[in-house]
Amino acid sequence: MRYRAFGTSGIRVSDLILGTMMFGDGTDWAGRRTADATEAAKIYEAYRAAGGNTIDTANRYTDGLSERMVGDLVASERDSIILSTKYSLGVDGTDPNSAGNHRKSLRRSVERSLERLGTDHIDILWVHVWDHLTDIEETVRGVDDLVTRGVVLAAGISDTPAWVVARANTWAAGLGRTPFSAIQVPYSAVARDVERELVPMAKAYGLAMAAWSPLSGGILSGRYADGDAASALSGPERATALAVAEVAGQTGASSAQVALAWLLARPSAPHPIVGSTRVGQVIDALGAVDLRLSEDQLASIDAAAPVDLGFPGAFIRDTVGFVNGEVASQVVGL
Repeated sequence: MRYRAFGTSGIRVSDLILGTMMFGDGTDWAGRRTADATEAAKIYEAYRAAGGNTIDTANRYTDGLSERMVGDLVASERDSIILSTKYSLGVDGTDPNSAGNHRKSLRRSVERSLERLGTDHIDILWVHVWDHLTDIEETVRGVDDLVTRGVVLAAGISDTPAWVVARANTWAAGLGRTPFSAIQVPYSAVARDVERELVPMAKAYGLAMAAWSPLSGGILSGRYADGDAASALSGPERATALAVAEVAGQTGASSAQVALAWLLARPSAPHPIVGSTRVGQVIDALGAVDLRLSEDQLASIDAAAPVDLGFPGAFIRDTVGFVNGEVASQVVGL
């Protein structure tokens, strides 16, 4: 397992992050299976044995039970773990202020997360989702206050437009406040729309990237490895699932390992968040860190579901020659 600086924070985070959304007592709020304490311990131990050091959870995952289980698992080695959790999701559906990016929600959520996690600090606190209502500067101030107190060490922001993150970090830089060190986004060989604005923004600001749903809800897990099974998918989904399966056959790796290796090889170098209700699936996913795909194999997966940059990205790309004239091909970077 490699470790990379988490954006501007300098914290060393492993290539793969362990997601614990499905740590619970049997089923979650949507009726999906979750990993009980025994299975969660096996998953955690397998991840740690592979060198993983970063855990991702949130205040609302399995109604707070995920945080309690994570707290128990990391207690004996807390200083060796990069512990991340999130706030923004409401904890009381009858109270409009239990949700959102504002300070009241922040304080309430973080205090309860610290209690559930059994710790006095959070290594990385994520804003879980932009709430449209709270000025992003107010959110930055609130998180910065927690960093100043030592309750939070670094901050990230998830599921938020690129222009909001850019505004936040520009403002933070100007006033010496704590910037966001990373973004968390849905990213896979099927879901590449983040490459339009969010990926270039992250590169420009030196932000790390954590990729949730890196197997696109199981589409790239191998369950659609043949044409009959893949017929249930949309065109781009089917093409990508089959392209990943073909590379898996060439390498002897699993489809899940190939899909994760494709992500790890992206120029943006995202950290896939891997998690499951069964230890076998996590062990399989961990094999991706040692898998190196050839340029041809990467290109074949790229071609299955190419991203549509839309405007202005596609317009800028397609008018390079018109704008720069005959020398366009000789100008490095165009």
